[in-house]
Amino acid sequence: GVMEGYNSTIFAYGQTGSGKSFTMQGVADPSSQKGIVPGAFEHIFESVQCAENTRFLLRASYLEIYNEDIRDLLGADTKQKLE
Repeated sequence: GVMEGYNSTIFAYGQTGSGKSFTMQGVADPSSQKGIVPGAFEHIFESVQCAENTRFLLRASYLEIYNEDIRDLLGADTKQKLE
């Protein structure tokens, strides 16, 4: 659906230490242990590269919600809380 123009969300929820970060990010080597986010990005960029006569606008955000505080993990200051 993402490649057809639908918005998408990957949402990880769980107790501290339950493996959310590893599931989302994984590790680069071995490649069989890459996480959901790198795998999704790889799929999206491969699809964009193969598409002909099509324009794409890709936007991504990576947010953390902890104790009712929201932080942008892709921002310049990842410690800064968002309103």
